[in-house]
Amino acid sequence: MRRGIVAFSAFTLFGLGLTGCALNRFEQREPWRNQAEEVCLAQKLVRPSEDIQPVKEIDGPGVCGMVHPFRVTRLAGGTVALKQRMTLACPIIPEVEAWLAGTVQPAAEIYFGQPVVEMNSGSYSCRGRNNQVGAKLSEHSFGNAVDVMSFRFADGYVVTVKGGWRGTEAEQGFLREVFLGACNHFTTVLAPGSNVYHYDHLHLDLARHDPRGLRRICKPLIKYESRLPPPGTPLSPIRRKPPAWQPAPEPAPIDVEQDDPYGLSPTSARETATKVARSPSPAPVHAYVPPPARPAMIAEPRALPEPLPLSSPTWSSGPIY
Repeated sequence: MRRGIVAFSAFTLFGLGLTGCALNRFEQREPWRNQAEEVCLAQKLVRPSEDIQPVKEIDGPGVCGMVHPFRVTRLAGGTVALKQRMTLACPIIPEVEAWLAGTVQPAAEIYFGQPVVEMNSGSYSCRGRNNQVGAKLSEHSFGNAVDVMSFRFADGYVVTVKGGWRGTEAEQGFLREVFLGACNHFTTVLAPGSNVYHYDHLHLDLARHDPRGLRRICKPLIKYESRLPPPGTPLSPIRRKPPAWQPAPEPAPIDVEQDDPYGLSPTSARETATKVARSPSPAPVHAYVPPPARPAMIAEPRALPEPLPLSSPTWSSGPIY
């Protein structure tokens, strides 16, 4: 019996060791994460209800987890169901709610004449970005990110990000509206075309890309004229204007989330080559060199010439421009 207990304990410790190896053991938990949760609770930005319930603290593995997590089954006052339950930190919940009210539902009425009633999305998962062993932890590891794969409307019609991004005119318009609107609420918004990992979902998070949290990433850059009123205008559901963007100068590296909501867990032994979409190298910029100045012409006194006919050029020594 004792031998069996010792063997079981050794196996358990070995398993925990493998789990720890799957995470970045050198990564530290930034102090701003706990501070943001405390401020959110103090300001009562999230009101517990039957659909949004506080649960006990999630501590680890590693630095993963949340001090005050919430389990969410419905949003927008219970009018938008979640296909799968989400576990989120306090700060991101009011932003998702504001995005649904100010962008998603107005866009749904414009393009489909009916509201969204269900959203298929993913949330907390303690893992490295793109499920890579030893990679920097995803914002999902802190309940600070949401992946949205599809929307279902009142009549049962479903628009997926994967198929609708290049789907019908209405699907494309709706998804571009919700994408651009998300950039008013989240510090990172990635859609199909941003990199190879986001071809089938929208990634939304509240990562801090600079010490003050002002820098924002919204990719890809698209040419699309929104049909919704701009934020801050009287007719806009979004009463406040988005904070000023502070993009990093190119070609500085951009710290973006690269994840796969359908990927394997970080404890998986799968190790494959990472494919990263890279933007083409910018063409070298050459400094402008002005042409040499022409020498000034010195006028010499001379007799006035006879008037020339209108068909004759003024100067015969060069072309007329």
